[in-house]
This record gives sequence, C-alpha cells and structure tokens, in this order.
Amino acid sequence: MGKILNEQIVSTQMLCKDVFKMTIRSEYVASNAKPGQFVNIRCGGLDAMLRRPISICDVNKSQNTFDIVIQVKGSGTEKLCSMCQGGVDIMAPLGNSFMIDDKHENICVVGGGIGTFPLLYLLKSSQSIHKTALLGFRNKESVVLEDKFRVAADIVEIATDDGSYGKKAFVTELLEETIVSQKPDIIYTCGPAIMMQKVAAIAEKNGISCQVSMEQRMGCGIGACLVCACKTQKGDDWGFSHVCKDGPVFWSTEVCWD
Repeated sequence: MGKILNEQIVSTQMLCKDVFKMTIRSEYVASNAKPGQFVNIRCGGLDAMLRRPISICDVNKSQNTFDIVIQVKGSGTEKLCSMCQGGVDIMAPLGNSFMIDDKHENICVVGGGIGTFPLLYLLKSSQSIHKTALLGFRNKESVVLEDKFRVAADIVEIATDDGSYGKKAFVTELLEETIVSQKPDIIYTCGPAIMMQKVAAIAEKNGISCQVSMEQRMGCGIGACLVCACKTQKGDDWGFSHVCKDGPVFWSTEVCWD
C-alpha cells in the first residue's frame, strides 16, 4: 500500500537530452516496491500542482534507495529534474506489479522509449533462466541505461528508428525474430500504445502470455478521479479501469486497444 512520504534525493543525473535519473533514499519504498509499480511525485510550485506518475526503474535494497527516470515534458518535470538534493514529496509505491512466476524459465521484455525503464527492475527481480531485452529508441542519442540492461539480461537487442544505433527496425520486428529463434514463455512490454498493441497481437498470434504496463496521465494516483480511465474487457462486455489503481499492469487480452 502506498504512503505519502517526504524523502531525500541522493542524486540527479542526466542520461541524455531531457532525460534524468533521480536516486531517492527511502527505506519504505526500497523494502516494499515491486516491479511495475510507480511513484506519484510532487514537482513543487504553483505551476505544477498535480503530482507526476513516474515508474520505479530500479531498487537498491542494501542502500535503501530507488531510481526513477524522468523525461522533461513541461514546467513540472523540468523543475523536478533540476532538483539535485533536498526533500521530495512522494506517494509510493502505487499500482499493481508485473506477475513474476518461477515456471517462466524464458522471459522477454519489450520496451519503447521511456517505457523501457520499469522493465529493468523486472529483469533484475526475475529468477528466470533466460532473459531477453528488446529495446526501441528514436536514435543513438536517446539510448539510455544500455549497460544496466546488459547486466540484467542474457540478450539485449536495440532498434532505432533511424538506424543510427543497433538495428534499423521497429522493436516489434525484433520480437518477431526472437520468437522464431527462441519462443519466450511470457512477454512483458511498456511503451507507446501503438507499440504495445502490436506486441499484444504478436503474443496472441503465437500463443504467448503477455503483460502490458499502460502509461496514462493521472490526477490523484489512487483511483479517486477519472483522469486515467482505460477501456478494458469485462467478460463478454467492456468497461473502464483506473490505470493507477487497477493497473498500471494488465494482461494484454484485458485491454481494448481501439
């Protein structure tokens, strides 16, 4: 269950243009956070009243710290990324988590852009025998945390839109190739909705279970508002789920992609 906490920033590091990694010291979050969960963080100032939902990227339990990676998108996140020390107001950890099961000996994560970040802690938490990470970015300059993924996974493949690094392809093309060579037991994905929809379709076509982490704008972060409503399957019918409370992780077959 998430708590409202005032914790200390350990460091803030620029990973690439407009993308920053912030390390925060929190015994509570480090002890309780699960892969796929997020924090709702106050950016401060009257121009940024609403908290921002940021996925938990990594956890260091021995140091009682956790990492979040923030992309500057407006005045709130810009202010947040400029904070290098001091206290920060967070609600954490929030949401559900990826399902990790020991029976899945071969897992594959598929990330796109800033959607790659929550997949790192998932890989580090999984005890699977074989782990594959397929990561998609716009270009070479936007590739981040590659070294961390190479430690956490057995195989890491990178696709860029312009071919300036890795393979010139969509990350979903890498997934199709991976399934042919070594079919995974389960696929986990996070990134742009159009990418995750394609990943879900590939998984369904090949009879592979798939979990998706939805990225939505949020207000409260606890299910009290309707900002993050997501259309989901409800038996033979459909309804709306709250990404913050019911998610952000869903089975791909639950999500109504239209």
